[in-house]
Amino acid sequence: MFDIGLQELVLIFVIALLVFGPKNLPQLGRSLGRAMREFRRASDEFRSTVETNLQINEPDPVPYRAPEPPAAAAVGTGAADALPDSVLDPHAPAEAGTVEVPPGEAFVAQQGARLFHARDCGWVRRIAEPERTYFKRPAEAREAGLQACPSCEPWEPA
Repeated sequence: MFDIGLQELVLIFVIALLVFGPKNLPQLGRSLGRAMREFRRASDEFRSTVETNLQINEPDPVPYRAPEPPAAAAVGTGAADALPDSVLDPHAPAEAGTVEVPPGEAFVAQQGARLFHARDCGWVRRIAEPERTYFKRPAEAREAGLQACPSCEPWEPA
């Protein structure tokens, strides 16, 4: 990092000794060490917060694919094995019948996740049915410690 040799280090030490004096030099060294330790601690905390919020170290979830009827699977064209673009694009409008939400439950969250979504959000299609948690109002989801999805930005009319 710094290309300082022994001679340069001794010269810096002698200049610091002349400027600050032998009594103040240990206090200066302690305060400098504390400042460096606090800076390192703050940067580690910031990095862990960013990694936690962005889930950098976690693998991407596998897109959910609904089971196909037996007649479509028997065709064997190979097209049934590919995921449609609407499943891979969370911003695509929901197709009729793909998001099955109980009536009155307008908001959906995945168990163990940090976000909740509106019923028509494209991300809801990626959540498997057993992993879904339903909420009637955004206030209920926020009380559960969840944040609003930045894509659909669910809100409750006044």
